[in-house]
Amino acid sequence: MPALCQDKSTIPPAGPETNKKTSLFNNIFDYLNMANHGQQLEFQPLTQKERNRLFAKSFINPIWYAKGAASAGSNQWNDVPKEWEQGASGYGKRFADIMGQYAVRKTVMHGFESLLHEDNRYFVSRKKGFWPRFGYSLSSGILARHDNGKRYPSASLLIGYASGACVSRFWQPASANSVGDAAVSFGISMIWNIGLGAAKEFLPDILHRK
Repeated sequence: MPALCQDKSTIPPAGPETNKKTSLFNNIFDYLNMANHGQQLEFQPLTQKERNRLFAKSFINPIWYAKGAASAGSNQWNDVPKEWEQGASGYGKRFADIMGQYAVRKTVMHGFESLLHEDNRYFVSRKKGFWPRFGYSLSSGILARHDNGKRYPSASLLIGYASGACVSRFWQPASANSVGDAAVSFGISMIWNIGLGAAKEFLPDILHRK
């Protein structure tokens, strides 16, 4: 009897595990604010509708909430701030604090991005070699693209991060509500953002995304 052969050009449908993996990768790229999910495509300025969509989408990303939960857990472990008790109540306050700072930062950044036509998404470099790419990734922590595609110091990013650090002082207890505390919070957030650029640059290589 003749054997039945499968057409080699037929691509089998993705299974549940593949879909879950793809969804996780997409959420990670979205949380990291990476343009084109790490693909090297030509720069196109965002429309205001696209800006609004990305802003709204950032608030429903599960990675965002997972990062907030982890940060709150770290503060709980270190008993920071000390006035907030341990247990579920203390953790709830710390989680609300972290997410509040994030929300203020995102909202202010979105407003100034729209006003100044700045694009703080991360665009993977076209450079070759580790050190040129690493240097580019660090500089991207304080630079944003404008509609002409060129990179300039990001006023929206600096104002957004400063706003998150300062506004949160209003709900912080006495041990953490000074101007100095706000400055420290701002500095740590900026260092984290700059350092995270390296992960953004090399993550597509690690995940074999093209």
